[in-house]
Amino acid sequence: MAEKELIINSTPTIVEIAILEDGRLMELHHQKTNENFTVGDIFLGQVRKLTPGLNAAFVDIGHQKEAFLHYTDLGPKLRSLRKYTEQSISGAQSQPMLEHFEYEPEIVKTGKVDQVLGKRDELLVQILKEPISTKGPRLSCEITIPGRYMVLTPFADTIAVSKKVGTQEEKRRLANLVESIRPKHFGVIVRTAAEGKKVADLHEEMTSLITKWKEIHKQLHKAKAPVKLLSELDKTSSILRDLLNGSFQRIATNDREMYQHIRGYLESISPEQVKILHAYKGNRPIFEHFGVSRQIKASFGKTYTLPSGAYLVIEHTEAMHVIDVNSGPKVGASNSDVSILSVNQEAAKEIARQLRLRDIGGIILIDFIDMKSPDHRKALFQSMQEYMSTDRAQHTILPLSKFGLMQITRQRVRQEMTIDTTEVCPLCNGAGSVNATVLVIEDIERDLSFIMQNRPNTKISLHTHPFVEAYLKKGWRKTQRRWYMKYYKWVRVYGNSEFPLTKYVFFDENEDEIRL
Repeated sequence: MAEKELIINSTPTIVEIAILEDGRLMELHHQKTNENFTVGDIFLGQVRKLTPGLNAAFVDIGHQKEAFLHYTDLGPKLRSLRKYTEQSISGAQSQPMLEHFEYEPEIVKTGKVDQVLGKRDELLVQILKEPISTKGPRLSCEITIPGRYMVLTPFADTIAVSKKVGTQEEKRRLANLVESIRPKHFGVIVRTAAEGKKVADLHEEMTSLITKWKEIHKQLHKAKAPVKLLSELDKTSSILRDLLNGSFQRIATNDREMYQHIRGYLESISPEQVKILHAYKGNRPIFEHFGVSRQIKASFGKTYTLPSGAYLVIEHTEAMHVIDVNSGPKVGASNSDVSILSVNQEAAKEIARQLRLRDIGGIILIDFIDMKSPDHRKALFQSMQEYMSTDRAQHTILPLSKFGLMQITRQRVRQEMTIDTTEVCPLCNGAGSVNATVLVIEDIERDLSFIMQNRPNTKISLHTHPFVEAYLKKGWRKTQRRWYMKYYKWVRVYGNSEFPLTKYVFFDENEDEIRL
């Protein structure tokens, strides 16, 4: 089993989460600290417009673009949900639980939106998809409250157990346990993580989920749309909730507050996992230390070269993503069919990683190197299924067509991750010429001399490009040692691959930049 690591880089404005498997970057997540519209958030919204042509409504939840609510996402219990919402707002529904609540008739699957909703109606809605490109959020009226072991579904009476739970006996055990602890008129989806758990663990989480529902009911009283009623966990906690299992060997973060938050979360759900959590205190950026920055630069871009010399070209249009597999100069046309299959399988493994890493969704079309053998085509299809089996997003893979194309559809719930890895020269701004790079050492020494004259008692560190770092530490003159002999003070030098060759920054003992 692959060794998994979760690396969290936290800054005042953004949290970056990297998932590594055997040292390779598999997933990258960004979350701005001021984001207000995340998948799973629950709002009281107000219908602004009905569009019978689309059989949908546009709902105001406070986003700059009105959110989209299709008839198929209303759920059969829409009338009951609306009644509960209206009575909770007015105060007529004083009890949050549903044991004495009288259901309304279900809506039909083939109905029309204008038959069940009216303009200015207030609705309890949940975000299904974050705003993507020019589109607003997509909503659902089928409310779910997720936990680590279970998902609570109000106004439902069904119990569903994950297909990934090993045996029929365990599925029956879990179903019976949940049946004994679930409240009336609340359905439950039992997640794979519940396998083998005791009734005490499930009961504790059920209490927590019901508390969240009670909080929604409390906030509904005298509420005016649009308003957020329940916020999904921040992305770090939701990833921990969905992913954390015995296969993780390390969780590391550079932020003390984040460390305490994760530690508390781990202690509540999985105390034995606390030992894998580490507070990173190194001088280099955390992504630099764990090799994430370098992999980001290597992995994001229009082309990606494989170890065999073959390469991928990744393009995207408004409607779909297109990936072309090219043999490259090292994979000659004379190679055997077996060799071509090997290259295609290597490409398939990297494509599965790229889909997760960039969170590419929608329709994906892959043009593999042509193969004549039906057995090889089938083997490639099976390999792609295997490589994508660990992908948490829902997906469908079709066998290769007669033109050698493979089609994949992959669930898209948020904006695709795009990172521009090209760099404009910070000194010439693209003009194509800079001052002689050999002078960078002289520039550094001039600035260092100025700092030593004006701040003689300051402890100094220098951050620069790794090539310059290597020269200063290991060059034939051993510049770092010469500085010590000159100033009687040791200047620490750190390499940062994010820096262009000629960039350097001095810091004091408080890690504040010394501006010159």
